[in-house]
Amino acid sequence: MTFTARALASCAAFAFFTAPVAAQDAPAPTELVDAEFDRTTRLAQQLWEFAELGYLETRSSGLMQSELAAEGFEIESGIADIPTAFVAEWGEGGPVIAILAEMDALPGINQSAAPTREAIEGKGAGHACGHNLFGAGSLTAALAVKNWLEATGTPGRIRLYGTPAEEGGSGKVYMTRAGLFDDVDIAIHWHADDENSAAARTSLANRSAKFRFTGVSAHAAGAPERGRSALDGAEAMNMMANMMHEHIPQDARMHYVITSGGNAPNVVPDFAEVFYYVRHPEPEGVEAIWSRLEDAARGAAMGTGTQVEWEVIHGNNPLLVNETLARAMHEKLEAVGGVTYTAEERVWAEELHASLGDAAKSLDSASEIQPYDRSLGYGSTDVGDVSWATPTVGVRTATWVPGTSAHSWQAVAASGHSIGHKGAQVAAKAMALMAVDLFTNPQLRDAARAEFDEARGEGYEYRSLLGDRDPPLDYRQ
Repeated sequence: MTFTARALASCAAFAFFTAPVAAQDAPAPTELVDAEFDRTTRLAQQLWEFAELGYLETRSSGLMQSELAAEGFEIESGIADIPTAFVAEWGEGGPVIAILAEMDALPGINQSAAPTREAIEGKGAGHACGHNLFGAGSLTAALAVKNWLEATGTPGRIRLYGTPAEEGGSGKVYMTRAGLFDDVDIAIHWHADDENSAAARTSLANRSAKFRFTGVSAHAAGAPERGRSALDGAEAMNMMANMMHEHIPQDARMHYVITSGGNAPNVVPDFAEVFYYVRHPEPEGVEAIWSRLEDAARGAAMGTGTQVEWEVIHGNNPLLVNETLARAMHEKLEAVGGVTYTAEERVWAEELHASLGDAAKSLDSASEIQPYDRSLGYGSTDVGDVSWATPTVGVRTATWVPGTSAHSWQAVAASGHSIGHKGAQVAAKAMALMAVDLFTNPQLRDAARAEFDEARGEGYEYRSLLGDRDPPLDYRQ
């Protein structure tokens, strides 16, 4: 029976463990995570070396699936029409606890695991957001929980969701849209960071699109009057968008890159493309700004004698924070503690630390747990859509040298270093503790669900910000 069929079927009696032990006599979840440290390190490093882009994570996804299959997980791959997406499940009966695992790298940035700038020649991508650690740490947590369930005979199913293309591809949105989280009781995720925190931090909703201008090519000097520059159209749009920045809400964000603008100055470009992101705390805010951006594109085309069309690439809803779960995760993180450097790691960290300038924080903060609070985060994530389908909780750990920004060469370096591996292990421990608590504490599950239902409101219906389009499997090609 496939995962999808089982998810819709009623749960069978849980009776396949032959010699369960009392939960208090079983190995602690943190001990089970520690037992997998060599695996965490090996997987994190292999994913770091692969550095595969969104929807192209063939080796990364295959590696994770093979590790899980060898441990007895039943796997369904190619879900939601995404070849590299998968769900791995172990267990029967009881609640369904999901752990999310990301795996994609970022284009245009790479770095060795050295503490000074050292690009790797010929490598066009790098794990500047630490998704190699995300994938490895989540897999370790899932294995630890599976081993705990097996040892104790506790009813329940642990699922690992292999979620591709978080970086601008919205892999989880397509998985949410396909109903793959509908029977999940609670979802758990984590992320690489420069500090340890389980604070209730929301995110911005966002949408992106590639705006494509077409014109008429001509000799830029010999016959300029015959040309209609597609690059002029893109630049006119950008000029209007930059003027819009003064007149959008304080918490909104809008940014772009020109991905194609011609090949030679003496040829009037007949094609140009500009890739835009729009962000706002609320989906309605994104859509309001987006309507104005579309008008700017139309006006730019009219004014330059070109044509324009656009393709929506991705769209994410904001994170729906669940403070019941966030406070519980904070307790787990405090019990685990932060990242402690060896003398050798501290020397490495100090050298990288010197490159951070005013952004640098104390290296000692890597071992500290940040106070619990609630705040608005200015990034965006497709975990947001999952959080509207089922109660969701996350944690961040100090996988990077304190003061490091995501999407930087410093993040790539630490993500391929033992400091990053240690941070992934801290996350795995916190997630494993959280999952075990959720399997054994129905009051916590019920309280989280009650908060979730109230926050969504009566009659809530899920709506994605990318419409009904198919996954853009070629958006990184």
